Amino acid sequence: MAAELAGKVALVTGGSRGIGRAIAVALAEAGADVAVNYTSKPDAAAEVVKQITSMGRKSKAYKANVGSLDEVKAMVAGVEADFGPIQILVNNAGINRDRTFMKMTPEAFKEVIDVNLTGAAMVTHCVLPKMTETNWGRVIFISSVNGEQGSFGQANYSAAKAGMFGLAKSLARELSRKNITVNCVAPGFTATDMTAGMPPEVLEKILATIPLGRQAKAEEVAHCVTFLASPQAAYITGETISVNGGLRM
Repeated sequence: MAAELAGKVALVTGGSRGIGRAIAVALAEAGADVAVNYTSKPDAAAEVVKQITSMGRKSKAYKANVGSLDEVKAMVAGVEADFGPIQILVNNAGINRDRTFMKMTPEAFKEVIDVNLTGAAMVTHCVLPKMTETNWGRVIFISSVNGEQGSFGQANYSAAKAGMFGLAKSLARELSRKNITVNCVAPGFTATDMTAGMPPEVLEKILATIPLGRQAKAEEVAHCVTFLASPQAAYITGETISVNGGLRM
């Protein structure tokens, strides 16, 4: 898939670590110039930018909390000024505030919805005016298996991730006339910094529920995203691709 995305401009939210970092790098490997959004850890974002520019691609990091519309507007304006219209948008930024629903505060519920769902919608809303002018685009939401099946202690997170499915399908219908596809990727249990510190016995129980018997690699999720951004996926829209090792068969 090398150079298939040459000349395209991508924005990856939450692109400094984990799955987001793998996506940013994979898009660059496919030829895209990549804007890397982050909220904290500027050093991590700088490392991603360095890795991408070493490939001969353009890249720059942009700090913004996607839960803040003002910050989103400033970020998108900055990317467009530096790179031109964004043609590939990957909404990956997300947070969690886990607690059983009876103990969850309204503030914790709202914060997760504001970032994970409303934030993704608002980034998309700000990107679309210029994207539609190019008459070509890819919008990809990084949802989760927990949006498909729910998760104990994650009512807020699961609701936000489930909301992405309806948002993507609606946008796919609206934007098809502009040659813009909109899809979701729903990763399952993925090896990231977050899971690395998990007690071995807990990890063992989780892996026992996965037919392939292991966690996903962040790069495997990223390859799926890169495929959806590629010309080969031009006839795929309004869909969700699950990358979960057979967890929901």
